[in-house]
Amino acid sequence: MSRVCELSGKAPMTGNTVSHANNKSRRRFLPNLNDVTLISDVLGQSFKLRISAAALRTVDHRGGLDAFLAKAKDDELSVKARAIKKEIEKAQATAA
Repeated sequence: MSRVCELSGKAPMTGNTVSHANNKSRRRFLPNLNDVTLISDVLGQSFKLRISAAALRTVDHRGGLDAFLAKAKDDELSVKARAIKKEIEKAQATAA
C-alpha cells in the first residue's frame, strides 16, 4: 500500500534531520494518512479511501465527498477516486 493520499495526491517528502550540533542526516516526512469511509450523497453508497487528515478536513469544509470531487482536478486523484467521480457525474447527469 503506497503512502499517497487518494484525494489530494500528498506523498512522502525528503529532507534533513538537523541536530543541535548542525549535523544533517536524511529523513522522510510522511503524510498523515487515515483509512476512512466516506458516503456519497448522490449515489447513496459508502467508499473506503486512504486520505490525509488535511484532505479529510477539506472534504468536510466543501460539504462532502460529492462536492470535493466536483472541484478536484483529475490528475491529483487516484484511479479509484476518479472512478467514483465519474460515477457521481453520471448519476447527476441522469437525475437532471
